[in-house]
Amino acid sequence: MLQRTRPIERYARGFIAALAAVAALVLAANAGPAKAAAPDADSGTTAPAAAEAAER
Repeated sequence: MLQRTRPIERYARGFIAALAAVAALVLAANAGPAKAAAPDADSGTTAPAAAEAAER
């Protein structure tokens, strides 16, 4: 036969479950795609300049 639990035990389980749910939501909200890295200034500007100079 099942034994009745005390109200404090039920509230404690509910509180722990709520904390776990909030932690999961915070982790899920912070998990997103990584930001793109900034392109190199040297490699992006020298190739078009060299192409323009070759066209002249």
